[in-house]
Amino acid sequence: MPRAQIINQNPLPEVLPNFRSMGVILRIVLLVNGMALMLALVEARSWQDIVQRLFDISTLLQPVLLSSLLLLFATNALLARLTYWQGSAVVLLMVAAITLAIYQLGGELYSLPATDASYFNPWRYALLGSAGAALLLAYFRLRAQAFSPALHEARLQALQARIRPHFLFNCINAVLGIVRADPKRAEAALEDMADLFRMAMAHSGDLVTMRQEVALARHYLALEQLRLGDRLSVNWHTENMPEDALLPPLMLQPLLENAVYHGIEPLTEGGTVDIRLYRSGKEMHLEIYNPRQEEGGQHDGNRMALSNIRERLAMQFDLEARYTVEMGKDFYRVHIMLPYVPNARREEQQ
Repeated sequence: MPRAQIINQNPLPEVLPNFRSMGVILRIVLLVNGMALMLALVEARSWQDIVQRLFDISTLLQPVLLSSLLLLFATNALLARLTYWQGSAVVLLMVAAITLAIYQLGGELYSLPATDASYFNPWRYALLGSAGAALLLAYFRLRAQAFSPALHEARLQALQARIRPHFLFNCINAVLGIVRADPKRAEAALEDMADLFRMAMAHSGDLVTMRQEVALARHYLALEQLRLGDRLSVNWHTENMPEDALLPPLMLQPLLENAVYHGIEPLTEGGTVDIRLYRSGKEMHLEIYNPRQEEGGQHDGNRMALSNIRERLAMQFDLEARYTVEMGKDFYRVHIMLPYVPNARREEQQ
């Protein structure tokens, strides 16, 4: 049977890595020095010679690496406006130019006596630098392609969770139950359903603002409160929430669904879901707390949602995003931390 597709599920555009991300910078440093070590091992004639070879390579490699990272950091916004292949070409030319410039500035440290090789050497290093940069760009491209299905899969599962038959059946029954006694409330519930599906279908897979994510979550919780009545109460703590902060779409809703279905619904007396969204320094924090049955464990739904969120955070923010899960006898708490990226800065990069 062919696999179901999502409406508006277009392939994610190829983009250069974010050269201002600490995760990307760390990976570049480790990979480049790893390649230098491999080259030293190939050229060395003894164990003692490895250190000397690595030192000789590093005298040119480290200044080129540091200068390239600084220039890429400074021009990251400009590179983001180019197509992937245009940006890649610019990066390769930048690395080659930096290599040539540092070679010339190094003077006798790198230069050979006036022979034919003295003209060949700088261009050889420039080509090697560009080749290394091309390998790194290929690595990041393959890595992004490997993570891309996780975003589409997460969207598919989130949408399926919202349109599953018993969810729609319960919502429609809740509306029918009050349509005569409270027609205005029934009309508001139908509007919540329409807005929920419209907003979910509108997400293109890129980052969305916190304002949009909270609006979608409120529509979802309004429907659940209609279904569960007084058994479900929600406390929003958004006093310190920057509405322009960017995050991956459909981040809150799957966690809230887990909190309702696996935390509140099994409790006869119901309970309260606490949602804390705030900024602390250069980080955005998302905390969701819900009670649960003491004998309950971590459901498959919880693990599935957290697995998808982990992969999506890794795709968007690499090592700069993380989350923790705390599970007690009668409570469950998820705490997500990701970089604070204001919407204005994102628009500048585009």
